This record gives sequence, structure tokens and C-alpha cells, in this order.
Amino acid sequence: MNLFKNFSTKRLFMGVASSVVLSVSVFSAPVFAQTTKWSFDRLHSQISFSVSHMVVAEAEGKFDSFDVAVLSDKEDFTDAKVNVTIQTASVNTDNKDRDEHLRGADFFDAAKFPTITFVSKEWKKVSDKKYKLVGDFTMHGVTKTVELDAKFGGVIKDNKGKFHAGFKVLGEINRQDFGVTWSKKLDAGGVAVGDVVELKGTVELIK
Repeated sequence: MNLFKNFSTKRLFMGVASSVVLSVSVFSAPVFAQTTKWSFDRLHSQISFSVSHMVVAEAEGKFDSFDVAVLSDKEDFTDAKVNVTIQTASVNTDNKDRDEHLRGADFFDAAKFPTITFVSKEWKKVSDKKYKLVGDFTMHGVTKTVELDAKFGGVIKDNKGKFHAGFKVLGEINRQDFGVTWSKKLDAGGVAVGDVVELKGTVELIK
């Protein structure tokens, strides 16, 4: 009985010791994350949109206030983490009355939903300069996963030794998916404002 007892105790001790070693190994393993921050050059960056108007034409606009934050350690940005925040009240279509309408409850409802955000989940390289940018797009209190096309302009160092990178991002969303449903039917057929909104972002980053 003593031999059996000692054998069981020894096995139990070894099992506990192994679990402790495994736990320490897991929790002490190094965690790799992007540490290089790229800020955006506001003077050379723009976020704009377009939507069909009266069926046959296009109405265009942009946002005057937004922020872009990128973390990436790799030269080709394949590990990039992207966060975009747009102030909805900054919408600008060069028409005061139209801008006020867009800020109101029929569209962005800027008082209730002051920002539009995009948080990347995946950055896939398609070819040398082309990427697919996948992330969560939140507007009007609704979040949907969207896929955008991105074109990488490359990286260059300026005369002061700072590195610059450039991207053009294109995509589209259906505003109905985000609860922006205002519309006005035309007597000739169709609606005054289309549902599909084309998005365009040109961003210059500085490391």
C-alpha cells in the first residue's frame, strides 16, 4: 500500500508540475504586435463620396474633418492595422442647404451619430501594388463588414529624412444597409438620391 501511495503521489506531483510549466510557457510567450505608427498628412489626404442624383447624374461630397491612424512594421504594409474616424458634421458638398439636410435626421443625423468609423480586420495583398482592405464600417449606429480596394503608391524618404507612404482606397456601400433610408420618388420614375454610395480615400502617411 505504501508503494502504491508513493507512486500515486509522485505521478500527481509530476502532473501538477507539468501543468505549471506549460502555463508559464504560454503566458510568458512573447506577443508580437505592430509598433510603428504612421500618422496621416492632412494637407495631402481626402475622404470623399458620390451618389447618383435624379438617376442620370452624380452628386459628390467630402468630409473636412477626419483622422487616420495606421500601425505597420512591414515595408509592404501587409501587417497594417487601420483606424479611420470621420466627423459626420464636417460633410461638405459646396451647398449650405444640402449640407444641413445631410447633417440632419434624414441622413447622417450628426447630432446623434457624430462619427463614421472604419476598423480594419484584414489587409490582403492581391498583387504588387493592389490590396483588399477588409474591416468593420460603422455609420448611423450600424456596423457592417465591408471590403475595399486599395492601391499602394509606395514609400519614399523626404529631404528631412521622414518616410512617406501613399494609398488610394475605393469601395461602395448601400446606405439602406446602415439605416439611411430617406428617398424621394420622381414623377418620371426612379428616386432623387441613389442607394449605392461610392467611397474614395486618398491618404498620405508619414512615419
